[in-house]
Amino acid sequence: MPNSPKIRAALAATQAAAHEVNAARAGYLPSVTLDYFYGIDAPQYAVNGFTPTPPPNGTRYSNLGYSAVAALNLPIWNWGATQSRVRAAELERDQAKRELSFAQRKLLAEMRSLYSEAETALNELAGLQRSAELSEESLRLTTMRYQGGEATVLEVVDAQTTFAQASAAYQDGAVRYRVALASLQTLTGVLTTP
Repeated sequence: MPNSPKIRAALAATQAAAHEVNAARAGYLPSVTLDYFYGIDAPQYAVNGFTPTPPPNGTRYSNLGYSAVAALNLPIWNWGATQSRVRAAELERDQAKRELSFAQRKLLAEMRSLYSEAETALNELAGLQRSAELSEESLRLTTMRYQGGEATVLEVVDAQTTFAQASAAYQDGAVRYRVALASLQTLTGVLTTP
């Protein structure tokens, strides 16, 4: 069941909702931000201390500069916005858990149904195979009787028709079984060959 795409999607949604609750609760904690700036800090551009008009006394100017800004945010009062975000995230988490539970129950019900369908198709397939084998044997015997002069052409044609119908029914049953098996494998996410 863990290989089912629907279950994996529901599990991922539940985990994401749990992380959203944690992120919303982080709104109660203080936050620190730090910004660092580096670049040209001058009204006149100069590279490596070169200016078009040299400063007096041989002084070199550098227009490159940097600065840092730190901020501390203490959440004291925000009109209940954090509490509202936490409550909304908790509701979304609960909804995701319910959807996961529903997906699991639905998957189990679908698996039971498809398993029963595959089992019924397999049991029916054995009967159809036996019917096809008997009609093939009947055709062989009727053909031998015709060659011996004991049967008519109409009996041979009837035997051929019966054999064709039994073979087609067996092939239809085999397709039904394979489709049921493929549906079950697709649902569970486990693709194996029987």
